[in-house]
Amino acid sequence: MKLNIKDLKNIVIKGVSKVHYELNDEAPWLKYYEDLNYPKHIDYPECTIYELLKESVIKYPNYYAYEYFGVKVTYQKFDEQIRRCAMSLQHIGVTTNDTVTILMPNTPEAIIMFYACNMIGAVANMVHPLSSEGEIEFCLNKAQSNYILALDALYDKLHTIKSKVKLKKIILARVNESMPLITSSLFWLTKGRKIKKANSYTANVIKWKDYIYEGRNEDLIISKKDPKELAVILYSGGTTGTPKGIMHSSYNFNVSALQNRTVCPGVEPGNCILSIMPIFHGFGLAICFHTVLVAGMKAIIIPKFTPEEFGKLIKTYKPNFILGVPTLFEALLQTELKPNGLSFVKTLVAGGDTLTSELQSRVNAYFKEHGCDNEIRVGWGMTECVSSATVTSVGNFLPGSIGIPNPDNFVKIVKPETEENAYYDEDGEICVSGPTVMLGYLDDPEETAITLRYHEDGKLWLHTGDMGCMNKDGMIFFKSRIKRMIISSGYNVYPNHVENIINSHPKVLTSIVIGGPHPYKGEIVKAYVVLKPNYKQNDKIDQEIKEHCKKNLAKYMLPATIDYRETLPTTKLGKSDYRNVK
Repeated sequence: MKLNIKDLKNIVIKGVSKVHYELNDEAPWLKYYEDLNYPKHIDYPECTIYELLKESVIKYPNYYAYEYFGVKVTYQKFDEQIRRCAMSLQHIGVTTNDTVTILMPNTPEAIIMFYACNMIGAVANMVHPLSSEGEIEFCLNKAQSNYILALDALYDKLHTIKSKVKLKKIILARVNESMPLITSSLFWLTKGRKIKKANSYTANVIKWKDYIYEGRNEDLIISKKDPKELAVILYSGGTTGTPKGIMHSSYNFNVSALQNRTVCPGVEPGNCILSIMPIFHGFGLAICFHTVLVAGMKAIIIPKFTPEEFGKLIKTYKPNFILGVPTLFEALLQTELKPNGLSFVKTLVAGGDTLTSELQSRVNAYFKEHGCDNEIRVGWGMTECVSSATVTSVGNFLPGSIGIPNPDNFVKIVKPETEENAYYDEDGEICVSGPTVMLGYLDDPEETAITLRYHEDGKLWLHTGDMGCMNKDGMIFFKSRIKRMIISSGYNVYPNHVENIINSHPKVLTSIVIGGPHPYKGEIVKAYVVLKPNYKQNDKIDQEIKEHCKKNLAKYMLPATIDYRETLPTTKLGKSDYRNVK
């Protein structure tokens, strides 16, 4: 049975509220908790995402909440910005449970909108700004979103798909909206004037500043929405590679923030972080922003950068907490710093991809050489449980280890395609249970039932699709992905999705997409293509297929190489054999 989004927006998976998250005293990883000063259980408030942020506003009104190209904004001012944005949302007709899409890079406007949506009970639909027109259309329709905040440079895409979606209001913001005057002017001279703007601002297309101004006299009504109802939609590939809307509640996000604050020394009031990980990603939104803001820290907002700029940003802003994918730390090692050039760093965590023991050793040595005795740690999780579910502790790094569960999280290993527990040191599927586990997949009960399952122990378990094992001490090790997935610069790329796009070209018969090693990105996308019998490979066809991919795939999904073949390997059952393509 297909559920309607109106039902799903208020869903709380049956039985979740009955699950007891207090850890069993027999859980093997608890032996580490005392030394790490972790509590077995954290008391989580029953409040919304905005209400938990409001506690920081009350406690630290004059601390800086964020910095953007040198412009620093206090928690008190940030709260005022959120309130003005919430008033404007109500002015344009947004009400409780309406979905507002945020199609933005990391900017103040994007994060203000996120909290403003929560303040009035709307659902924030977080979409990658580099998404193709088809992907944007899919996400808007999947979430039945009538309102969108988008980067002005993306207006052409929205204009192209306007007849296929039901947008009542398009709010356009510039990346230099909140930059200081000189920086903003330089941006306009070098990049901004090249951005194609909307030809005219009609009744349903409005500039950010006009949007904020027009709602100035609205009577603000703060939502009393149940914290366990749907608040945020993030996107991932699920087990099939088809984009899935991952439903999270305010409670999920708040629990994640309080867990992260507990297990990460350095997440303290007054400290700061480079908020590089994107807001449309669980790690970015939940850790680089919500965890940081709940803790009274400053988020240094970075809308776009290259790995090569990572070292320069660290030298400029001197962050106390560094979170990034392993490729960023690889790039940082090439940066020349003074002997005490990293003495301000209190915590560094790698997430989003596997950290090799070789890179871990090099990073630790580099930081020690530059005045920081802290070791790099590994956080592991997935969007379906908001962000990190486990983290390694200092002094306990083992090759392949992803650490121990955060307080109130359970992790177990089951034999693949079963719910039967594996033995210690036996490989199986990693499963997670706890208060950060998603509500389910949007409008997809079948996929939800595959991924979320009640086991005999009475707990609801998230089947992650990742292979790993657990040793007798409760240390968890990641081995591989059951799901066929490529991770490029920390982004998940699903090969069968890319294949479907390539195969939709009229001159393509079939294709296989795999990941190939890359020194900085970790993996790149490699495509192998067989053309239909009446076509032969030439530069023109090659260019056509590449343009087809650019139109229908996000930039990070684009094949780095396309290799044309007469045939591709198949299994005995006639399926594409991606394991044996060479």
